Amino acid sequence: MATGLKALPFSFGTHFLALVAAVMVLVWSIHFRGGLAWEADNKNLIFNIHPVLMLIGFVILGGEAIVSYKSSPLEKQVKKVIHLVLHAIALILGIIGIYTAFKNHNESNIPNMYSLHSWIGISVITLYGIQWVYGFVVFFYPGGGAEIRRDSLPWHVLFGTFVYVMAVGNACLGFLEKLTFLEVNGLAKYGSEAFLVNFTAIATVLYGVFVFLTILSQAPATHQDDHSYSAIS
Repeated sequence: MATGLKALPFSFGTHFLALVAAVMVLVWSIHFRGGLAWEADNKNLIFNIHPVLMLIGFVILGGEAIVSYKSSPLEKQVKKVIHLVLHAIALILGIIGIYTAFKNHNESNIPNMYSLHSWIGISVITLYGIQWVYGFVVFFYPGGGAEIRRDSLPWHVLFGTFVYVMAVGNACLGFLEKLTFLEVNGLAKYGSEAFLVNFTAIATVLYGVFVFLTILSQAPATHQDDHSYSAIS
């Protein structure tokens, strides 16, 4: 299913929402939560790295990887490299982001893997890694034959979209979980920090929507073969 609209205008909205969400999560983590630290007596500073890397590093860069392939007028091979590299960076930062959550829990004597957010998070990062490895092997190096690439492409797009939707949804679940913990421990339910967290989640959802709209739209015309990243149909 394609919208029949051009991908480039949607990409502008995507970039804008990426900037908004990134600024909001940084303001939350640094201004309201006290900053970021790899080592600290205040273990919450270690945890603060988690939402920053998961949103900016994983969700936003992952979305930009999708958008860059679909909306850019560059040649296919150039877009393929950009797509691959951005996804690789997103995956690496996502792994580090998850590690910081474990590090915070372990140093604070908090149990690991007890919430739905953590279960889905591990599933998403695993599926994301599988998707990246498969895409690298089939579409980049050593590269599958023309028939394998043609048959794999619709499933690659569909599976990647599914994993990305899960990532966006789980990010919002993480915001909800953290905000609930903070409110149970005395954070004002109608205070500025609570509103900031909720609006950050809303910006994340809107960002995911614009990424999805870009996927469904028409890519700029370039000299591409039949195995380019086309709209879901």
